[in-house]
Amino acid sequence: MNTTYFPKKKDTFERRWHIIDAKGQVLGRMATRVAELLRGKGKPTFTPYLDEGDFVIVINAAEVKLTGNKLEQKVAFSHSMYPGGLKLVPYSRLMAENPEKVVSKAVSAMLSKSKLRERMMTRLKVYRDAAHPHSAQQPQVYALS
Repeated sequence: MNTTYFPKKKDTFERRWHIIDAKGQVLGRMATRVAELLRGKGKPTFTPYLDEGDFVIVINAAEVKLTGNKLEQKVAFSHSMYPGGLKLVPYSRLMAENPEKVVSKAVSAMLSKSKLRERMMTRLKVYRDAAHPHSAQQPQVYALS
């Protein structure tokens, strides 16, 4: 018989720290695994309306791979909501200037579009190279296959 899990308290779950090396990883496949960790879907106490995911550190973001012709063809856009306020930035320039933004945009697009997304994104830490200031949290290496 299946039963529905109802959490007793909001703060009964623990948040772990994971570290993911993005060197040589495909951006989209890595972003789905990071989104699962941020959301907490692998935990037995997963509840869709609660924010009980883990912290994720992504290192070597500058060495992530984009498959196909995405590096030349894909464009990141934003609009200021004023007339003529459209900004188009090709991913080739974005990867050279700010690869952290590329990874965080991909992960943000993989999360649910709800009020919890912004809170989940605060637990994502992305760094261009292998150096990060979170060694005190003792992150566990999360192996992507």
